[in-house]
Amino acid sequence: MATIESIQKAYMDFVLTEGQQPKSVYIFAKKNKMSEEEFYRFFGSFNAIEQNIWTGFALKTIAEIKTQEVWSQYSAREKALSFFYSFFELLKSSRSFVVYSIRKQPKSFLTPQTFTGIKDVFENFCNDLIVEGLESNELSERKFFSNRYKDALWVQLVFVLNFWINDNSTGFEKTDEAIERGINVTFDLFQRSPIDNLFEYGKFLAKNGGLKEKMGFGSN
Repeated sequence: MATIESIQKAYMDFVLTEGQQPKSVYIFAKKNKMSEEEFYRFFGSFNAIEQNIWTGFALKTIAEIKTQEVWSQYSAREKALSFFYSFFELLKSSRSFVVYSIRKQPKSFLTPQTFTGIKDVFENFCNDLIVEGLESNELSERKFFSNRYKDALWVQLVFVLNFWINDNSTGFEKTDEAIERGINVTFDLFQRSPIDNLFEYGKFLAKNGGLKEKMGFGSN
């Protein structure tokens, strides 16, 4: 009897052997000794299978890292790093499929349908980290920008994914370096910086604009 896992495995085997999706559900089902009805019980299309696989990568990573004894003691930055390192460690066992799936996506600024599921899961995960970081003052609350922090982390994940599939270094050590540098730079931007101090000073001057006249500097 077909299951979600068996269909996913059969699909991955097919695309990695043939270099493309099956011509039809009928052909795929027949090849794997199942009926079309069984297939459609779990998935509406081949693209839905890929979407489910990618979403599963993220869900499995999050479930695993949250079992770490030190998880509750991690800062938001450390939790993000933990996700990235664990996510790419998990992908190693499916690297050929990941390379196939990413390289066949259309080049666009829009998120391909295949990645909408993993994006939702990842951004929900990041939202929790950001809320924690704002509450602990690890991250800086910025009007209009704080709610975009998750978007910056998604862009970072997409960047590292594309970096990883082209990484030929031993043990993908360059990817590990890209993760460390990228997350640290991103979180540095999320934290309070000299620019924030400048904005605060500007707000102070705007509020106290009459101060110079009171001190006698306003006359010619």
